[in-house]
Amino acid sequence: MPRSRSWLPLLALLLLPLLSAIATAADDTRPNILFLFTDDQAPWALNASGYDQAHTPVLDSLVKEGVYLTNAFTVTPVCSPSRASLMTSQYGSELGITDWLHPQREPEAGLKPGTLTWAKVLQDAGYRTGLVGKWHLGLTDAMHPTKFGYDYFMGFRGGGNSPKNPTLEKNGETKKFEGLTPDILTNHALEFLNVDSDKPFCLSVHYRAPHAAWLPVADEDWAPFKDLDPMIPNPDYPKLNVDRVKKMTREYLASVASVDRNVGRILNLLKEKNLDDNTIVIFSSDHGYNMGHNGIWHKGNGHWVLTENPPFTKNIPKGQRPNMYDNSIRVPTMIRWPGVVQAGSTIDKTVSNLDWFPTLLEMAGAELPADAKIHGNSFVPLLKGDDAKWDNDFYAEYSTKHQSHTHMRMIRTSEWKLIRDFLNEGRDELYHLTEDPAEANNLIASNSPEVQSVIKQLDAKILANMQAINDPVLKEAKAKSSN
Repeated sequence: MPRSRSWLPLLALLLLPLLSAIATAADDTRPNILFLFTDDQAPWALNASGYDQAHTPVLDSLVKEGVYLTNAFTVTPVCSPSRASLMTSQYGSELGITDWLHPQREPEAGLKPGTLTWAKVLQDAGYRTGLVGKWHLGLTDAMHPTKFGYDYFMGFRGGGNSPKNPTLEKNGETKKFEGLTPDILTNHALEFLNVDSDKPFCLSVHYRAPHAAWLPVADEDWAPFKDLDPMIPNPDYPKLNVDRVKKMTREYLASVASVDRNVGRILNLLKEKNLDDNTIVIFSSDHGYNMGHNGIWHKGNGHWVLTENPPFTKNIPKGQRPNMYDNSIRVPTMIRWPGVVQAGSTIDKTVSNLDWFPTLLEMAGAELPADAKIHGNSFVPLLKGDDAKWDNDFYAEYSTKHQSHTHMRMIRTSEWKLIRDFLNEGRDELYHLTEDPAEANNLIASNSPEVQSVIKQLDAKILANMQAINDPVLKEAKAKSSN
């Protein structure tokens, strides 16, 4: 006669806590993720990039201990749409965020509630998530970072702040903090890391630096630059205001140094807590920066830095130079992943901020929801050294609407770059990157059959990408051409 199995449900009930504990212990093998993110960080402003006047020993150590992605880009070279694409793997035009969010003109604008982010997926997968620093994806409570997957937020919801004595939010309370902003943000990042938890963590630290205004900084960050006569990229550029460029370069480099020092504080804590071997450290930025390059300073919404500016046009005010130069769209990116990434290696494949969503999920072993809509691809195979097929074509967009009005759409290959402005006739640009990496010679008006063939091919790629994301600018362009 078979024995009764009435005890099985009771046994299962008794074993449930043990099984749960075993599952939690298994989860502990998942890597922690530290995502360090700066504001207006130029790849050229790193000693490791070859600019030896930069003081970046900590960031350079990440290059030596990890992998350096030399062709990492953002799909929009200004704060809010770049950050939106980072979090969602969608283009700003799909999200209704095409330029930086202006707090006075559009206080209700931002990331639509319910939009899926990688922070939310990691949170649902059991990660303890935190954001310290800049959000700039909406001011309202419905667009608060904690609505998009962050358990903890300390920082500021808008885009602007001060390099000293900033007004910040912590635990839902907004108040003024005393001290230098990079140091304050780092203090609270350390506080988050010092909390003991059974869960792996994913901490995003979004520094405001090196966004202008750059000063003040700590004395030790200013010391290497106060008497420096900095090298600048093209001092012979016609009518370049060399003195102003050099002054701004000194201040900018000092702000970069303040980030470097504070990143060192965080990495030191990881080492002290024996977390460094199981923590993926990522460093990147929302976009690049120009400092006299091509006669401008700033990012995609660039400003001329000349003694005499070109004339204004209907949609481009005097002093403005909206652009999609590589210095605006390329971002410094390095990853330290002990045991996985080969120390001191480089990857020259083209990646973008759209790729972070699937990459971070694969790093964490988290599943992408079946109904998720993303455009990026995980570059974990590249990090592991796999000989994976990879498309180096890169599509980007930028519709400016504050200082200027444009509808720029861009395709970049390893050899060429084509930029179309669908709003302003005469602003199209073509650069032969392999021969002209500084993008000094616009070939758009060339009568060369080879160049015209390239334009035709790249133009078709731009239109195909616009159609694929249902870009509203394409509809406007078609309506305009039919009138």
